[in-house]
Amino acid sequence: MIAFLVRRIGTMAVTLAIISALVFFIIKLPPGDFLTNQIAELRAQGEAASAAKAEFLIKQYGLDLPVWKQYLIWIGLWPGPNGFSGLLQGDWGWSFEFDKPVTDVVGDALWLTLLINLVVVVFVHVVSIPIAIYSATRQYSVGDYIATFIGYIGLATPSFLLALILLYYTNRWFGISIGGLYDAKYAGQPWSWDKFTSLLSHLVVPTIVIGLGGTAAMIRRMRANLLDELGKQYYVTAKAKGLPPTRALLKYPFRMSLNPFIADIGNLLPHLVSGSVLVSLVLSLPTVGPILLAALKSQDQFLAGFILMFVAALTVVGMLVSDLLLAWLDPRIRLGGR
Repeated sequence: MIAFLVRRIGTMAVTLAIISALVFFIIKLPPGDFLTNQIAELRAQGEAASAAKAEFLIKQYGLDLPVWKQYLIWIGLWPGPNGFSGLLQGDWGWSFEFDKPVTDVVGDALWLTLLINLVVVVFVHVVSIPIAIYSATRQYSVGDYIATFIGYIGLATPSFLLALILLYYTNRWFGISIGGLYDAKYAGQPWSWDKFTSLLSHLVVPTIVIGLGGTAAMIRRMRANLLDELGKQYYVTAKAKGLPPTRALLKYPFRMSLNPFIADIGNLLPHLVSGSVLVSLVLSLPTVGPILLAALKSQDQFLAGFILMFVAALTVVGMLVSDLLLAWLDPRIRLGGR
């Protein structure tokens, strides 16, 4: 297992290096950047002092250097105007649009994004697994038809539309606002127990809205996988030998039907980040999704680059977690790895 972890960590490092190069060079593909565009506007308006400040920032962050040098400086493998100071050294760069370090811009949004995604992942699995088991073991029953109908509704309903509906009717019927992740009076306030409880209460709606589509899809896929496993000879033999039905179900078919979902963990986390951008805009959620959208529109390269690298890191870490869980869940995978 240690050798496996060492190999996977090495692969992760190479993968992140390749992704970082792709991210940086793709961001640099459009002509100009935030500062050069701003300098052109300031000079057109006759604001020489502000244009001079923007030009100073270009020198300060090496944006006048060749693109490959800019990339190596951003990563931290080439000395820039401030020496070795890049992602590897913990310097996430400067946000030109917000005029402050990227660390201050993403701040709470980073861990709030992680919190929402982890809660959504737990919600998807806790809700979908029991429903899928019930639906598969009681095929063509009334409960199965209801679960199927709800699954189709969940798949067909856009998450941002559901967010708009809930936002409107909770305000109209109950006179409350479900926007944001905590009450407005806690905005800009240090964290306290009251602010934390407000956060927990406001997590309910985003969790349901973001997780509904994934829950519906998982119910349908797991039901199909479980029905396939229930028809195999090993399950029929286990029941014929007197193994209790519940134990026979959970020990063999259930574990085998989980494999595709465990393998999808690496894709699920970044998908939730990218797929929840519209929901975050509708519900005014302070996550990195809206920040990334604004950074890409304004060509704020360091801010956009860091957030994209954050999503990439989520992906490779999720893949590692899924591989470890698969090795624990399925003995055939452990045997094959020896």
